Amino acid sequence: MSRYTKSIFKKSRRLGFSLLEDNKEFLKGKKRTYAPGQHGAANRKLSGYAEQLQEKQKLALMYGMTDRQFRRLFGIAKKMKGSTSMNLLIVLESRLDNLVYRMGFAKTRRAARQMVSHGHVLLNGKKCNIPSTIIPLNSEIAIKEASKKMAALGENEKRYTLPFVKTDFEKLTGKYVRYPERKELNQDINETYVVEWFNR
Repeated sequence: MSRYTKSIFKKSRRLGFSLLEDNKEFLKGKKRTYAPGQHGAANRKLSGYAEQLQEKQKLALMYGMTDRQFRRLFGIAKKMKGSTSMNLLIVLESRLDNLVYRMGFAKTRRAARQMVSHGHVLLNGKKCNIPSTIIPLNSEIAIKEASKKMAALGENEKRYTLPFVKTDFEKLTGKYVRYPERKELNQDINETYVVEWFNR
Protein backbone atom coordinates (compact mmCIF):
# COMPACT_ATOMS: atom_id res chain seq x y z
CA MET A 1 0.00 0.00 0.00
CA SER A 2 1.38 3.41 -0.98
CA ARG A 3 1.00 6.40 1.32
CA TYR A 4 -2.60 7.64 1.42
CA THR A 5 -2.88 11.16 -0.03
CA LYS A 6 -6.63 11.54 -0.57
CA SER A 7 -9.34 12.89 1.75
CA ILE A 8 -8.57 12.23 5.41
CA PHE A 9 -12.16 13.17 6.32
CA LYS A 10 -13.58 10.44 4.08
CA LYS A 11 -11.15 7.87 5.46
CA SER A 12 -11.98 8.91 9.02
CA ARG A 13 -15.66 8.32 8.34
CA ARG A 14 -14.86 4.92 6.89
CA LEU A 15 -12.97 3.93 10.04
CA GLY A 16 -15.20 5.79 12.50
CA PHE A 17 -12.03 7.30 13.95
CA SER A 18 -10.46 10.77 13.87
CA LEU A 19 -7.18 10.42 11.98
CA LEU A 20 -6.40 14.06 12.82
CA GLU A 21 -6.94 13.28 16.53
CA ASP A 22 -9.09 16.38 16.99
CA ASN A 23 -12.50 15.07 15.81
CA LYS A 24 -12.77 17.84 13.20
CA GLU A 25 -14.00 15.20 10.77
CA PHE A 26 -17.10 14.71 12.93
CA LEU A 27 -17.90 18.27 14.03
CA LYS A 28 -21.50 19.44 14.15
CA GLY A 29 -22.57 20.49 10.68
CA LYS A 30 -20.85 17.58 8.95
CA LYS A 31 -24.03 15.56 8.54
CA ARG A 32 -22.53 12.26 7.44
CA THR A 33 -20.70 10.78 10.39
CA TYR A 34 -21.17 7.23 9.11
CA ALA A 35 -18.98 5.47 6.56
CA PRO A 36 -19.16 6.64 2.92
CA GLY A 37 -20.98 4.56 0.33
CA GLN A 38 -24.49 3.18 -0.20
CA HIS A 39 -24.36 0.95 2.88
CA GLY A 40 -22.24 3.22 5.04
CA ALA A 41 -24.86 3.68 7.76
CA ALA A 42 -25.37 -0.07 8.24
CA ASN A 43 -23.88 -1.73 11.33
CA ARG A 44 -21.37 -4.34 10.26
CA LYS A 45 -19.89 -7.03 12.48
CA LEU A 46 -16.16 -7.36 11.81
CA SER A 47 -14.27 -10.64 11.98
CA GLY A 48 -11.20 -10.92 14.21
CA TYR A 49 -8.93 -10.56 11.17
CA ALA A 50 -10.88 -7.52 9.94
CA GLU A 51 -10.60 -5.86 13.37
CA GLN A 52 -6.83 -6.39 13.39
CA LEU A 53 -6.51 -5.04 9.86
CA GLN A 54 -8.64 -2.00 10.68
CA GLU A 55 -6.50 -1.11 13.70
CA LYS A 56 -3.37 -1.44 11.56
CA GLN A 57 -4.93 0.86 8.95
CA LYS A 58 -5.80 3.42 11.62
CA LEU A 59 -2.19 3.66 12.78
CA ALA A 60 -0.73 3.62 9.26
CA LEU A 61 -3.06 6.40 8.11
CA MET A 62 -2.74 8.45 11.30
CA TYR A 63 1.07 8.46 11.15
CA GLY A 64 1.18 8.67 7.33
CA MET A 65 3.09 5.48 6.56
CA THR A 66 3.25 2.89 3.80
CA ASP A 67 2.90 -0.80 4.65
CA ARG A 68 6.61 -1.29 4.06
CA GLN A 69 7.55 1.49 6.49
CA PHE A 70 5.10 0.17 9.07
CA ARG A 71 6.50 -3.36 8.86
CA ARG A 72 10.03 -2.01 9.31
CA LEU A 73 9.01 -0.07 12.43
CA PHE A 74 7.24 -3.13 13.81
CA GLY A 75 10.52 -5.05 13.39
CA ILE A 76 12.32 -2.37 15.42
CA ALA A 77 9.66 -2.46 18.15
CA LYS A 78 9.81 -6.24 18.35
CA LYS A 79 13.55 -6.17 19.11
CA MET A 80 13.14 -3.69 21.97
CA LYS A 81 12.76 -4.80 25.58
CA GLY A 82 9.30 -4.71 27.11
CA SER A 83 5.83 -4.75 25.56
CA THR A 84 5.91 -4.92 21.76
CA SER A 85 2.60 -3.07 21.50
CA MET A 86 3.80 -0.13 23.63
CA ASN A 87 7.20 -0.17 21.93
CA LEU A 88 5.44 0.14 18.58
CA LEU A 89 3.67 3.32 19.74
CA ILE A 90 6.96 4.69 21.11
CA VAL A 91 8.72 4.08 17.79
CA LEU A 92 5.86 5.76 15.90
CA GLU A 93 5.93 8.77 18.23
CA SER A 94 9.73 9.00 17.84
CA ARG A 95 9.55 9.73 14.10
CA LEU A 96 10.83 13.20 13.19
CA ASP A 97 7.66 14.27 11.38
CA ASN A 98 5.51 13.21 14.34
CA LEU A 99 7.67 15.12 16.84
CA VAL A 100 7.49 18.26 14.68
CA TYR A 101 3.70 17.86 14.87
CA ARG A 102 3.68 17.09 18.60
CA MET A 103 5.81 20.15 19.32
CA GLY A 104 3.15 22.32 17.68
CA PHE A 105 5.20 23.42 14.67
CA ALA A 106 2.59 22.06 12.23
CA LYS A 107 -1.18 21.66 12.39
CA THR A 108 -1.18 18.12 10.99
CA ARG A 109 1.32 15.31 10.51
CA ARG A 110 1.03 15.79 6.76
CA ALA A 111 2.10 19.41 7.14
CA ALA A 112 4.93 18.34 9.47
CA ARG A 113 6.14 15.75 6.95
CA GLN A 114 6.16 18.40 4.23
CA MET A 115 8.11 20.83 6.43
CA VAL A 116 10.78 18.21 7.06
CA SER A 117 10.93 17.10 3.41
CA HIS A 118 11.37 20.71 2.25
CA GLY A 119 14.33 21.25 4.56
CA HIS A 120 12.73 23.63 7.09
CA VAL A 121 13.71 21.57 10.15
CA LEU A 122 17.01 21.18 12.02
CA LEU A 123 17.82 18.12 14.11
CA ASN A 124 20.50 18.79 16.73
CA GLY A 125 21.62 21.79 14.70
CA LYS A 126 21.83 20.00 11.35
CA LYS A 127 19.33 19.91 8.49
CA CYS A 128 17.39 16.65 8.29
CA ASN A 129 14.91 16.18 5.45
CA ILE A 130 13.90 12.57 6.13
CA PRO A 131 10.50 12.58 7.94
CA SER A 132 10.73 8.92 8.97
CA THR A 133 13.99 9.36 10.91
CA ILE A 134 13.71 7.78 14.37
CA ILE A 135 14.78 10.37 16.93
CA PRO A 136 16.60 9.43 20.17
CA LEU A 137 15.69 10.99 23.50
CA ASN A 138 17.08 14.43 24.38
CA SER A 139 17.32 15.38 20.71
CA GLU A 140 16.64 19.01 19.86
CA ILE A 141 14.43 19.99 16.95
CA ALA A 142 14.30 23.53 15.59
CA ILE A 143 12.81 25.45 12.70
CA LYS A 144 15.49 26.94 10.45
CA GLU A 145 16.02 30.67 10.92
CA ALA A 146 15.07 31.38 7.31
CA SER A 147 11.83 29.39 7.73
CA LYS A 148 10.53 30.95 10.95
CA LYS A 149 8.24 33.41 9.17
CA MET A 150 6.32 30.66 7.38
CA ALA A 151 2.57 31.25 7.50
CA ALA A 152 2.01 27.66 8.64
CA LEU A 153 3.65 28.49 11.96
CA GLY A 154 1.27 31.39 12.61
CA GLU A 155 -0.97 30.33 15.49
CA ASN A 156 0.56 26.99 16.40
CA GLU A 157 1.72 28.17 19.82
CA LYS A 158 -1.92 27.88 20.85
CA ARG A 159 -1.76 24.16 20.16
CA TYR A 160 -1.72 21.69 23.02
CA THR A 161 1.60 19.85 23.19
CA LEU A 162 2.10 16.58 25.05
CA PRO A 163 4.29 16.27 28.19
CA PHE A 164 7.00 14.17 26.56
CA VAL A 165 8.14 17.13 24.43
CA LYS A 166 9.16 20.62 25.53
CA THR A 167 8.60 23.51 23.13
CA ASP A 168 9.92 27.07 23.11
CA PHE A 169 7.48 28.87 20.81
CA GLU A 170 9.48 32.11 20.82
CA LYS A 171 12.62 30.43 19.51
CA LEU A 172 10.67 27.71 17.65
CA THR A 173 12.76 24.96 19.18
CA GLY A 174 11.76 21.79 20.98
CA LYS A 175 13.23 18.83 22.83
CA TYR A 176 12.18 15.18 23.02
CA VAL A 177 12.53 14.77 26.77
CA ARG A 178 11.10 11.29 27.45
CA TYR A 179 9.15 8.44 25.92
CA PRO A 180 5.36 8.86 25.95
CA GLU A 181 3.14 6.96 28.37
CA ARG A 182 0.17 5.00 27.05
CA LYS A 183 -2.35 7.24 28.83
CA GLU A 184 -0.96 10.26 26.92
CA LEU A 185 -1.67 8.74 23.51
CA ASN A 186 -4.84 8.10 21.55
CA GLN A 187 -7.20 5.89 23.55
CA ASP A 188 -9.21 4.84 20.48
CA ILE A 189 -6.37 2.69 19.16
CA ASN A 190 -6.02 -0.98 20.06
CA GLU A 191 -2.32 -1.53 19.39
CA THR A 192 -2.54 -5.14 20.60
CA TYR A 193 -4.62 -5.97 17.50
CA VAL A 194 -1.89 -4.42 15.34
CA VAL A 195 0.76 -6.66 16.92
CA GLU A 196 -1.52 -9.67 16.42
CA TRP A 197 -1.96 -8.74 12.76
CA PHE A 198 1.80 -8.55 12.14
CA ASN A 199 2.37 -11.79 14.06
CA ARG A 200 -0.32 -13.76 12.29
